[in-house]
Amino acid sequence: MSNQYLVRTTRRSGPLVEIFDRMERYYADHPRSPSAVRRPQLCRRGRTFVALLGRNLQSGIAGIGNTVEAALRAFDLQYLRALQPPPRKTKTLK
Repeated sequence: MSNQYLVRTTRRSGPLVEIFDRMERYYADHPRSPSAVRRPQLCRRGRTFVALLGRNLQSGIAGIGNTVEAALRAFDLQYLRALQPPPRKTKTLK
């Protein structure tokens, strides 16, 4: 399966311009969001967009969606979830 990396490309023509514009619009609409601040890499796999911060899906933070905006929104949620401490285990008294 081939990846089309959209953010890191230097040539912006055709559909890439529209995708880049949608990313920039999302960042402008949500200027303090994790995606606007951290600017994750965006790639497209088939009809799915993946916003990724890190080396890969297993070790990084990723958002996956059917649109650019959905992927960036999912990334924001995953990023914020990664910052939360793990839930405390409570002991049950018997």
